[in-house]
Amino acid sequence: MRLKISHTTDYRYDEPVSYSLQRLRLTPLTQPGQSVIAWETSVEGAKVEVGYEDHFGNRITLVSVNGEQDHIRIVAQGEVETADRAGVFGPHQSYMPLWLFLRETPLTKRSKVIRDLAKSQTGDGDLARMHALMGAIHEAVDYRPGETGAETTAEEALLSGSGVCQDHAHIMIAAARALDLPARYISGYLMLTDTVEQTASHAWAEVHLTGLGWVGFDAANNLCPDDRYVRIATGLDYRDAAPVSGLVHGAAHETLTVDLTVQQTHSQSQQGQEQTQS
Repeated sequence: MRLKISHTTDYRYDEPVSYSLQRLRLTPLTQPGQSVIAWETSVEGAKVEVGYEDHFGNRITLVSVNGEQDHIRIVAQGEVETADRAGVFGPHQSYMPLWLFLRETPLTKRSKVIRDLAKSQTGDGDLARMHALMGAIHEAVDYRPGETGAETTAEEALLSGSGVCQDHAHIMIAAARALDLPARYISGYLMLTDTVEQTASHAWAEVHLTGLGWVGFDAANNLCPDDRYVRIATGLDYRDAAPVSGLVHGAAHETLTVDLTVQQTHSQSQQGQEQTQS
């Protein structure tokens, strides 16, 4: 499937800020399950300092504001060809050792309620248990935007019974690690079936399973990622893979607006086949 994506992030400040430094994780890479056809990231109101690959293999664009500025616009857009691999990303290939993904973070603490959830899942093997865990999280935590934030922990979201995809991913990661299975956070995009326009990017978890390697689990939707998904960045939790992160110097009030569209488009070969068939 070929997906066309346009992701605009607008920051507006009620008074000019004198300095800002932000890391953009908005560039997909060609990797198992996806091939980048074209991609471009443009920035208005800030200066692109450098691009580099971080320790998780994410493509980072570092941008700065050094002077009075009250508006920053970031536009990431392009096309990606995807394939349905039933959620299987494959073998671990990274600068980071596999055992690192067992590490607990402040957002993914293995509290008693997390451990109890993890240990209550049954199944014939780790893959079956992870499917059961994904379903249990989906049932336990309703998708309700606005009730949690970037600092909400896995335990807090599970106890509250509501959250967004970030929270579902954190619970899945914390529970998998409680079973001694390496797990990581994935940020990216998902093509929805009922709308092209969206207000936020997506997130899910990957768990490393013997014989399969990394396998994706989207507890927010209770399914394994297919060809509607595009991976952007990965890390131990949201903080490592957030689309935009950084700092702003000054006391200005910030207003954030996100406009995102994800839709299927046709390659030239597909269009040629349709014309031939017609």
